[in-house]
Formats: sequence, C-alpha cells, structure tokens
Amino acid sequence: MPQLRLALAQVNATVGDLAGNTELTIEWTRKAAEAGADVVVFPEMSLTGYPVEDLSLRETFARASRDRVHELATLLDEAGCGDLLVYVGYLDRDEVGPRDAAAALHRGRVVATQYKHHLPNYGVFDEHRYFRPGQTLDVLRLHGIDIGMVICEDIWQEGGPIAALGKAGVDLVVAPNASPYERSKDDVRLPLVARRAGEAGAPIVYTNLVGGQDDLVFDGDSIVVAAGGELLARASQFVEQLLVTDVDLRCGGHTAEGNVEGLLVRRRVLSSEPPPEPVPGNRPLAGHAVSEPLSDEAEMWSALVVGLRDYVHKNGFHSVIFGFSGGIDSALTAALAVDALGADAVYGVSMPSKYSSEHSKADAEQLAQRLGCHFRVEPVEDMVRVYVDQLGLAGTGLAEENIQARVRGMLLMALSNLEGHLVLATGNKTELAVGYSTIYGDAVGGFAPIKDLFKTQVWRLARWRNEEADKRGETAPIPENSIVKPPSAELRPDQLDTDSLPDYELLDDILDDYIEGDRGYGDLVAAGFDPQVIDRVVRMVDRAEYKRRQYPPGTKITFKAFGRDRRLPITNAWRETH
Repeated sequence: MPQLRLALAQVNATVGDLAGNTELTIEWTRKAAEAGADVVVFPEMSLTGYPVEDLSLRETFARASRDRVHELATLLDEAGCGDLLVYVGYLDRDEVGPRDAAAALHRGRVVATQYKHHLPNYGVFDEHRYFRPGQTLDVLRLHGIDIGMVICEDIWQEGGPIAALGKAGVDLVVAPNASPYERSKDDVRLPLVARRAGEAGAPIVYTNLVGGQDDLVFDGDSIVVAAGGELLARASQFVEQLLVTDVDLRCGGHTAEGNVEGLLVRRRVLSSEPPPEPVPGNRPLAGHAVSEPLSDEAEMWSALVVGLRDYVHKNGFHSVIFGFSGGIDSALTAALAVDALGADAVYGVSMPSKYSSEHSKADAEQLAQRLGCHFRVEPVEDMVRVYVDQLGLAGTGLAEENIQARVRGMLLMALSNLEGHLVLATGNKTELAVGYSTIYGDAVGGFAPIKDLFKTQVWRLARWRNEEADKRGETAPIPENSIVKPPSAELRPDQLDTDSLPDYELLDDILDDYIEGDRGYGDLVAAGFDPQVIDRVVRMVDRAEYKRRQYPPGTKITFKAFGRDRRLPITNAWRETH
C-alpha cells in the first residue's frame, strides 16, 4: 500500500510579521525535510498570523501577503526543501475583497491556491458560514497519491467541500486550521474531524495554530485521523511541534474533475513515481505519535500562561507589574506571570492603606518570596488622605472607598511609565460580570490574565498549581492563607466580598447559566435558584456592561468571553423579569 510521510508544522505565528513568519516557515520546513517528510502542512494564515481582523481591509497588506507566498516558494527551493509539498496559509485579495487562502508550494513554484471564502470584517471566522458555490478545489497528485485541501471552517460543514472531495475521489485531505482554544474543545474537534474523514473516504491531516494573539489563544492539538475515524497521530497542546507520521494510503486512480456538489474540482499531477521506500537505514518508519490530552486544570493553566506570555512578548514588553494584595486573584496572577515570563520579569507592589490587614501584607510578601520575583511596598494612606481631605470624602462610603483603588491604579501606571513594565489587571470573570471592580482603579492595565476565570475556578486553579508544585518537590507558589481566607477588597473596616455579593459558589452557578448559557429568568427559576437572588444578580450583570467595555483584554478560555463573544448594548433598557 502506498505510504506518505506527513509533517504537521504546529507553529506560533505573529500577526503582520510577514518576514518573521517566512523565516518560521523555512525553519520548520527544513526540520520536516530532515525528518524525511513528503508533505508538510502549516496552519491557516500562518504566513500572516491569525486573526488579521481589519488588516484584511488593507490592500497593501493583502498584496504583500500574496507576493510573499511566491517569494517563499523560491526560498524553500533554495533552502533544499523544493521536493516537499508545502501547504501554507495566507491572505489574498480579488475584485470582491479579501480572501482567506492557502497555497501549495512545490519545487520553487506555487502549484495551487485555494480560497475558503471572502473574508469579512470580523475577528474570528464564523464557524457556520457556508462555503461559496463555485469554489475551486485543487487536487494534487504527489507520488501517485491524490491530495485535496479544505481550509478551517470548511471542515465544520456537513455536505460541504469535504463531501465534494469524497465524491470526486481523493486519497488524503489536508486541513490548515486556526481554531481558538476553548475549554474541552477537543471533545468537539476530534469527533468532527472523524466524521469528515468518513465523508471524504480518506484520512484528514488537521494542522492547528498554537500561541496567543490578543485575547485569543490557540492550543495546537493537531491531529491525523484515518478514513474510518481512528486517531492516528496527535500533537501536544500549547507548544510548537513538528508532528511527523507515516500514513498508509489507498491509491484509487481517481480521474473525476469538473462540477461536483456545486464546487469546481481540478486535478494537477506533480509526480507519479512512488515515494521512497520506508526501509531501515534509508527512511526509517516514523510511526504514530499520539500525545495524551491535558487535564482540564492543566489545559486552562497552559492556555493562560501561553496567552499572557505571547501578549507580553509580541507587544514588545519584557516585564509586568501589578498589585500584590495578599488575596487569591493577585496570587494566582503572580503564579501565572512567573510561569509565563520567569520570576525576574515579574514586579509585585504591595500598596497598603489604613484598612489593609496585617495578614494581607504578610501574605503579599510571602507570595513574592515563594515566587522569587521583585517586590516593593508603596503605602497609599498619605496619598489617599490628600484626595479625601481636599474633596471632603470622609464618611461618604463608595466615593471614599474607590479613591483607594484609583490611587493604587495611578501608582502602578506611574511605575509602568517610569520603568517600562506592562501593568496587569487581576480581576476575575465573576467580578467583571457583576461590576465588582473600580474603573481607573483595579481595572487599570494593559492585560487581564484571569478575566475569563470565574472566582471558583480561580480557587480551583490555585489549589491545582500548588498540588503540581508539591508533586515535583517544589515550593507551592501560592500561600495557603491567600486560598482559604474570606475574600475582601479591604476598602473599609472588616469588609468582606459577601457583604455585597452572594456566596461565590452560588453566584458562579447563576452566572454560568445566565452568561455562558444565555438562560432567562424563567430558566433560572426552573433550575432551582431563589427568585430574589436571581433578581439581584441579573440586575448587577445587566448594569455593568459599561465597566466591562473599559476593561483590558485577557485570554479567552470559555465559550462566552467578555469583549470577544458577549457584547451587549451599554444603553439597554431590557431587563430579565419574572
């Protein structure tokens, strides 16, 4: 049975960096050539980075992208990689508009290009957008084996391009992808690809992007699935990797061309001679590497670490700074930052006021000692007093309390300007949902690493991270007291979060249904929640949209991340009522 050696280049591209992404492509193609690969598949839009958003509207960028593809074909040939069939994603443009495209490169030439659809002006492609009738599907014959291609969301559609390739006849389908991470995404991805492999009647090579881009993170998890749906190979999550595997293929001698299921199928012969024999000493068998998926906690942690690291580095920063309050949110953020950037790139600032407890100050210092990061103490009591006295805010409640948060925000931004650090906001999804944050106070910063984590998930990940440290014989990064003590903003005497909010376990249950599930009042009552609590929580959520709009970006890990997936009108009179 004919066999191809396939290489899935799971790479971390940077949006807009055509030169850097070109070098990345050459580097990983060389590795594929050294591994004896016949075909190497890069992710969707790997040459431009993904998503390009409004860059897609710039004709200059689209032209530069298209020109770079042709230049890349020549460079690969000059690098001694010309015999490989290389699939690379890029941005193209025609008379109608921008195109999400992929090119096949072989022996110094662009031998085929394929467009998914016209690229509209939105951040991440709509996974339910149908293929365009009349779309061209190029089938390339390499070593006598017919290879078809689909791009990203074409794979989500039953009866779409993959079904057309199956009816026309192919021996292998490659699918460049850039599929953003969400929790448990592989529970959907793998069965989906298995179904499409059945439609095609051929194995599918699904190469996914890895790395962070703004508030998105890509998990890799590239896979090869047999025609019968069996998983043949899987790359690791959240790391760059070249997954090399040998796949036995049925060579059907297909000849059908022309209109199939409303799509134009074209065939091109690149080579008819069989591939090199996989014999020891010549081309040893690569076998099938199947990486085990991460646990839920490890998956979330990896996503948050990669998202933070790439946001910092790709935006030209070298260090981060934020408040060490002694609480669980700043402690988890600190542990994430050290894992992402290293202890020497993390600067913690304790900013005690007259209401700060001794245990909070001690917990903040202990956190820095455990992590080995930079730490300083900058009391804010005198600065706060100037504002309170001049404006007569003593005893006014919220106005006086929020001055403390805003002075802290101003202090961090001043240190950022002075020393060049990126300020991190440490708020979580529960706080953002109900508006439990202060604009220009704890909401200041350039990035918010845990903004898509509910409070209960913050505690869960903190315990998990400490347990992982214990397993490795390392010092647990997060002080136990920061995990177990009742949360407090410490803006007034003896303040607790539960003075203003329901218990977090109950609150997060309601928020999960209302935000993630878009369930209405009646649904929440039917789920067993107290009507008075529902009224209170829903009212807080609905009135806090203006705060969420002004919050920094942060890594998306759920189906409904604020700012990316859930964006309601700020001026909005609709209220969920019984």
